[in-house]
Amino acid sequence: MRHVMVQIPNTPAPTKSPVTRPVPTSADVARLAGVSRATVSYVLNNTSAVRISEPTRRRVHEAAKELGYVPHAAARTLRAGHSRMVLMPTLPVPAGQLYSQFVYDFQGALSRLDYTVVQYGAGGLSGDAAARAWAELRPVAVLVPVPGLGPEGVAVLKRSGARAVVTFSPEQVEGAHAVLLDHAEVGRRAAAHLHARGRRRIGVVVPEERGMEMFSAPRLRGAREALHGTDATVTELPLAYRQSSADALAARWRDLGLDAVFAYNDEYAMVLMCALQDEGLRVPEDVAVIGADDLMLGRLLRPRLSTVRIDLPSGRDLAALVDRAVRNPAAAPESHGLIEATVVHRDSS
Repeated sequence: MRHVMVQIPNTPAPTKSPVTRPVPTSADVARLAGVSRATVSYVLNNTSAVRISEPTRRRVHEAAKELGYVPHAAARTLRAGHSRMVLMPTLPVPAGQLYSQFVYDFQGALSRLDYTVVQYGAGGLSGDAAARAWAELRPVAVLVPVPGLGPEGVAVLKRSGARAVVTFSPEQVEGAHAVLLDHAEVGRRAAAHLHARGRRRIGVVVPEERGMEMFSAPRLRGAREALHGTDATVTELPLAYRQSSADALAARWRDLGLDAVFAYNDEYAMVLMCALQDEGLRVPEDVAVIGADDLMLGRLLRPRLSTVRIDLPSGRDLAALVDRAVRNPAAAPESHGLIEATVVHRDSS
């Protein structure tokens, strides 16, 4: 008889399913801290209307941390009748340093008022279509940093529960609070400064990057308004934020015959100024240069960069406006002044 040996592969022992721990609740926190569920709610939701002793607050926070408990945002919304979420759509273009600092300050100020700021990527949507997408998240307030939102979009947001809509736009939108930002004033200030310095053939940089026209077009228009009726000319200068683009523009500068340039902002000004110097043009003797935003790097260049300082509303003031509107949604919409633009004259002009 012939024997055949069959090798049976090793079969791994069945693994035990991991034990799923139950999601901790406020009742669990209350039992561990030795307080009522109401006290847990008051402490973790920072309710100021009820006085809770510091030792009790400490016990609640320690119990919540030990259990891994966090309040449920949806439940909190149901109790309050609204969320504490402030929606801030992102810009359709990369944000510069000035705007980024403003957003940072605004978010900090709202956080201290117990709001949560959520930045929303629009994904190509704009205006009233974007408003419908924002409304799906049921924010208590929306801060719209770009023009295009109309009365219909404001109405959609309010019907979804938004108590405050704040727009950054040259004009007030019906039903919305407004922070009026006149970018044309930046162009007017820059062009008037160059004209006062004796320059008559003035170029104005217009960024080629998509989406920048919402800021660059008003600045170009403002420069033309400032020089209308004078002996000066304005030449539009398309420029991409690339060294190669700046080099190409600088290479034909002498053919353009320009003796000054408002370079849209400090970042474009720095790229262009370096390219002009590499081409053998002297700043400001041959070409006066001015930017905008008053960035620190502009002060470190040689020659130091002249600029238009833009004073945006403080984050604290804007947060206070949002809070007032949330607390009193029936109040008439507020409108706050035009952008403050001031020329800072340095060596480059």
